[in-house]
Amino acid sequence: MANILIVDDERNIRSGLQIAFEDEGYDTFEAADGQEAWKIINKNTIDLVITDLRMPVMSGYELLKKINAAYPTLPVIVLTGHGSIEDAVQAMRDGAVDFFTKPVDLDHLILTVSKALSNKLIKEQNEKLTKEISALKKKQDFHQIIGKSAPLMKMMETIEQVAPTRASVLVTGESGTGKELVADAIHSLSNRSGGPFIKVHCAALSENLLESELFGHEKGAFTGAVSQKKGRFELADGGTIFLDEIGEINASTQVKILRVLQERAFERVGGSETINVDVRIIAATNRNLEEEVKAGNFREDLYYRLNVVHIEVPPLRERKEDIGLLIASFLDTFNKEDDKDVTGFSPAARKALMSYSWPGNIRELRNTVESCVVLARGKVIDVDDLPPQITEEKSASTVDIKIGTSLDEAERILIMSTIDYCKGNKTRAAEILKIGRKTLHRKLEEYSSSPESAQ
Repeated sequence: MANILIVDDERNIRSGLQIAFEDEGYDTFEAADGQEAWKIINKNTIDLVITDLRMPVMSGYELLKKINAAYPTLPVIVLTGHGSIEDAVQAMRDGAVDFFTKPVDLDHLILTVSKALSNKLIKEQNEKLTKEISALKKKQDFHQIIGKSAPLMKMMETIEQVAPTRASVLVTGESGTGKELVADAIHSLSNRSGGPFIKVHCAALSENLLESELFGHEKGAFTGAVSQKKGRFELADGGTIFLDEIGEINASTQVKILRVLQERAFERVGGSETINVDVRIIAATNRNLEEEVKAGNFREDLYYRLNVVHIEVPPLRERKEDIGLLIASFLDTFNKEDDKDVTGFSPAARKALMSYSWPGNIRELRNTVESCVVLARGKVIDVDDLPPQITEEKSASTVDIKIGTSLDEAERILIMSTIDYCKGNKTRAAEILKIGRKTLHRKLEEYSSSPESAQ
């Protein structure tokens, strides 16, 4: 239990507070003035200080200044008479967490102490996570990918292994998992890190514009081509080009990219001069390119040329042990950007964040933390401050199976509830249930589901 130091020159007040807090399970220390209190703080582990302001030898105000200078995380609650409320308000400005006028409302004071100690613990946990992030960054050569989970560590090992080579890399994963950061890491750790790193978001460009952007064009090649323009492949010569959302490109552009991979050569749109380049290609997609190849939407030969090394970025739901580190990192970022001083997330809020499935992955987590920091009403973010989809999913993720239900029926309820929870996405439901998709289909057939619902 926490140690509370009670500082007041009135013995009756000290004794009364001591009895009240020891009844609540706290351990207490007493001091009759600021000087005595300061000695106790330096010799013992004190978790919270309750101090009067006007005392002989050393005032509570002087004690507060000493505590803030030497122990900035130690919470201080000020007691004051009615005549010194202005002093108490000033003490709040100088770092006290709250103030009470005498006679003290004990119930209110006990609640305030409990909250202050909880906030102190949250701040200490966040500082611990921040130190852990710094330690991880010192171990890794690339600092923007944060985490220590097994899937992430395996991915980082692959990145470090492939980075120094010339091999093309295909990065796959759900939207928001951080595929672009993987490309950044590969280039940063490669022998080409001193060369250009050109990024192209293929889905953001129309078919005609994409070809011109990738390969450049000659003057007069098309309406609006008023001058010669170098393409992204030409600009990336000696470095790396990152083709994000590669699954969105059309057939004719696929052919030209295949040629660059095979021959390291191309022509500008409207030109006849062959341009040779030394470019490493990293491509990314959230599509299943094998399925796209089978469907005839993506060239098989291009797929194999791109997929020399395949890196799958794990979704956030498979690396939830990294959420604490990510939250601490984002919290630090947005506190600085938005000039805020949010300490952290309450245990209940943190539990809700850990329970959420994060369909939008790290991008969604980052946006959630930014929203919470911007809209925070206090120094600690609680469950009520979280976006509704997080708390709603938490309540929706519980299945009510009554005692007496057979195992077969309980299994059916669990499977059907999980499919409803996943909004009909049976692949996702199978992942949550940790069963194969074929097994899920077989179970659905056993439950006499219609063929349409078992697709």
